[in-house]
This record gives sequence, C-alpha cells and structure tokens, in this order.
Amino acid sequence: MSKHHAPEPAPTLTLPRACRLYRLLALTAEATRTRKALLTRLKVDVRGFYRDLELLRALGIEITCDGDKYQLAGDLDDALAKLPFPDPGLSFRDVLTLSRGTGDAHKKLRRRMESFTGPPAVGSNGK
Repeated sequence: MSKHHAPEPAPTLTLPRACRLYRLLALTAEATRTRKALLTRLKVDVRGFYRDLELLRALGIEITCDGDKYQLAGDLDDALAKLPFPDPGLSFRDVLTLSRGTGDAHKKLRRRMESFTGPPAVGSNGK
C-alpha cells in the first residue's frame, strides 16, 4: 500500500522579497545582465542576490550564469507560474468564494482549501 503525501507547501515570501524576485525574473528574461547591474537595479547586496538565486533554483526556476552575466533560462511565464505569491491577507470566506470558479487557478485554490477543511459536505451549497 503506497502512502499519498500532500505536495510540499511553497515557501512563504515577504512582499518586498516577492517583488524583488519578480523584478529579477523580469530583468533576466528581458536581457542578459551583469551581476553589478542586477545588484544596482534590485538594491540588494551580493549575499542577498545569491540567496535569491538559491531560492529560485529550489523552486525549479533556473537563471544561467556565464561569467558575470545572468539570464533566465526558459520562458518568463513558466517561471512566474512557479514563483509563490505573497500572502494576500484573504479570509477563509474570501478563499471559499474565489474557489467556486471553474478555471485552473480556482481549482488549485479549492484543492488547497480542502487540504485544510476536507471535502465539502454532500449537498453543501458553500454558503
């Protein structure tokens, strides 16, 4: 009998770090950039820059390095699909309302909510 494990939760990002990671992805998708240019544009020190690169790698997002030049490997949209969004401060009611939709994002949100609450009761209208 195999055990079914829930997927590993995405890391929680602060709003400033999420914004910086987004800008790093956008800048390196647009053009090859030197480390110095990225440090200046992102207003981050070398240690913070390498921590950001390490986190992106852990999320399955690759930024290639050729000497001192960095570029996003792959498509920006694919990378953004892997980058967690910071906590938007939604209530459970907000999430229940949003999870009623039919799109992929709605379904993902519904599965996440059900991982906390369990599946909806039979005959439940979600109100």
